[in-house]
Amino acid sequence: MMKKLTHLVLMLCLTLSGAWCYAHGAAGTENGKGKDGTPIDIIESTSLAGLDKSNTIVSSIDGHVLTVQFNENIGEVTIEITTASGNSVHYLWTPTPNGYQTYISQSGDYIITFTLSNGDEYYGEFTVTD
Repeated sequence: MMKKLTHLVLMLCLTLSGAWCYAHGAAGTENGKGKDGTPIDIIESTSLAGLDKSNTIVSSIDGHVLTVQFNENIGEVTIEITTASGNSVHYLWTPTPNGYQTYISQSGDYIITFTLSNGDEYYGEFTVTD
């Protein structure tokens, strides 16, 4: 009887310590709200419509891979990626809520600009490292 009770207490301690580590990130299992990479802060640059849509654009950089997700349908969006010095790297338009992913071959500092069909612009700055 005592052996079973000891076994039960040890299993309970193991389970609770694992749950505590997971909840506080000590286990290294968290990934920034379920997304890989480093989040890119999206900032409103120009607002013609008056409604801030920066929270609908979620982007991150993981090594050389840039990922963009649109959380809602905000119409067609033009995406332009430039170096910090202003040289264009990539330019496209996409309907939303589709996502977008691209590989950026060179390390360095970049700016991503989102232009909505109503003229509103949003941007984010990020760094590609090896």
